[in-house]
Amino acid sequence: MSEETQTIAKRIKQFNSGRNPDVLQMKYKNMRSNAFVFYRGSCHLFYEDLPSKSFFDLAPPVWVCGDLHLENFGCYQADNRGVYFDINDFDESVLAPCLWDVARLLTSLLLSADTLKIDLPTAVQLCKHFLKTYTQTLQAGSARLMEEKFAQGTLKKFLESVSSRKRKEFINSRTVKIDDKRKLLINAEHVCKIGKAKKQQIKKVISEWAKTQQLSEFDKVLDVGYRIAGTGSLGLERYVLLVKGKGAEKHHLLDMKIANPSCLTPYLKMKQPFWKNEADRVIQIQRQMQIFPQALLSAIKFDKQWFVLKELQPSQDKMDLTLCKGKVEEIKNVIETFAEILAWDQLRSGGRSGSATADELIHFASIFPEWGEELMNYSMSYARQVQKDFKEFSMAYDAGYFND
Repeated sequence: MSEETQTIAKRIKQFNSGRNPDVLQMKYKNMRSNAFVFYRGSCHLFYEDLPSKSFFDLAPPVWVCGDLHLENFGCYQADNRGVYFDINDFDESVLAPCLWDVARLLTSLLLSADTLKIDLPTAVQLCKHFLKTYTQTLQAGSARLMEEKFAQGTLKKFLESVSSRKRKEFINSRTVKIDDKRKLLINAEHVCKIGKAKKQQIKKVISEWAKTQQLSEFDKVLDVGYRIAGTGSLGLERYVLLVKGKGAEKHHLLDMKIANPSCLTPYLKMKQPFWKNEADRVIQIQRQMQIFPQALLSAIKFDKQWFVLKELQPSQDKMDLTLCKGKVEEIKNVIETFAEILAWDQLRSGGRSGSATADELIHFASIFPEWGEELMNYSMSYARQVQKDFKEFSMAYDAGYFND
């Protein structure tokens, strides 16, 4: 193994230290599959590699997702029970230059060329279309939302399928009846058993939380399991809860995930607001960027640590661009929507707790020629770097470096 290979491997292993070792092995195995999945699982490398002085410094501060890539857009059900399409991952969210999210998204698009069955020149043109749409949407200065009636093609079909899904069907697909009692479906890929003592502790915490929220539709927690989901967060403490509800729709599934500090924090130059805890950071930024908050979004303290609690969103609610692989016009339409959503979310949360106002974002978009070409060059260069890092990671993985 070369010195450079070991450096990449060490950086990744160091960042992931302290995580559940069995689930962490799943993360490393997933990252070995291709460069895009590797990129999703190593968000910290993107920010470790950012130049300390560059055109990024010109970008106004906004609330960012922090880990924006093609698979962090999707549907969610809000408190009003409406279904909306937006950015759906805020674990790494902070106040940062607006181009950090843009650069990370563009790099992900370039890395997805093989998966999407398009050539690199086409991927570059799609990146340029993303930038054009993003700047035009900022210049319009109006924050909208993506609804089913405005969607087209693959995205419209996706939204229709999610909207038509019944909660009962979803619950039945994730649970089983044993001795006339509803339990979580345990399998090695998605849900694992936890100890009886921890299960009882979580049930007690959630029951007490439900009382403070005056949730009349909740009755009691029926079951708790260790949840395995995502890529970057694999190995972090995370649970899925089956809750018995009152009324026609009855049962709910909840996601309870530990909130760690954002991996962007060491590289931030701008002052951050005071957060009560890391779960509060995630929740408050999500509420500022999304037009309607996700259902049951709350901060929960368990075992002296803070968790983000929300209604569980199944993985199929994330937009899967492979549905339109090889269909350039359909990919273009989806990418255009992603660009609009990013701009809308930045405008919607503008002027709050240190973020740039709409007027500042409109002005920045108007000087696009001053940073657009540099951003494209950087994204293309960094995509090549990720390909190189992926090969080095793969060599280390195949050599057994991550087996301990």
